Amino acid sequence: MAKFTAKQKIEAVQCYLNGRKGYHSFALKLGIDPKTFHYWIKCFEYHGEKAFIKSYANYSAQFKLNVINYMNDQGTSVRETAAIFNLSTPSLLLFWKKKIERHGLDALEPKKKGCLSMKKDNQKQSKKQVPTEESVKALQAELEKLRMENAYLKKLNALVQSKEKSPNKTKRK
Repeated sequence: MAKFTAKQKIEAVQCYLNGRKGYHSFALKLGIDPKTFHYWIKCFEYHGEKAFIKSYANYSAQFKLNVINYMNDQGTSVRETAAIFNLSTPSLLLFWKKKIERHGLDALEPKKKGCLSMKKDNQKQSKKQVPTEESVKALQAELEKLRMENAYLKKLNALVQSKEKSPNKTKRK
């Protein structure tokens, strides 16, 4: 299926409205799904030429809930409700309904997209505290203790190895 520009969509809908053919045969002539063409017609009826000028939209959770409530209260179809609120596609409404059914109202909250900002790392680095004299002394004392333990373990290891070697030499016949 070919993509249509906003201008092509407007021309197609206006041709349909001025002609005598049904939208089904007109859609097949254009090579698109009749349901899609019907959606274009409904959008044009509600919003005029502005319906086809799309921009990226982030819908709030309250807006999504209002749209779904409107559809349920008024008994309008998914396509008509999407046309009334000028949504990019009717399937968006179905997606919202499924989210509510599966995960509740909190699932409608928009999620942040993209990579995390680097500001958090910079803030962590800038919050480093300057060591005080007490903490420096405590760290030096701990370092000295660890050095003594290390030296003791090295001597113990050397002693064990020398004892293992010496009995082996005397056992030879």
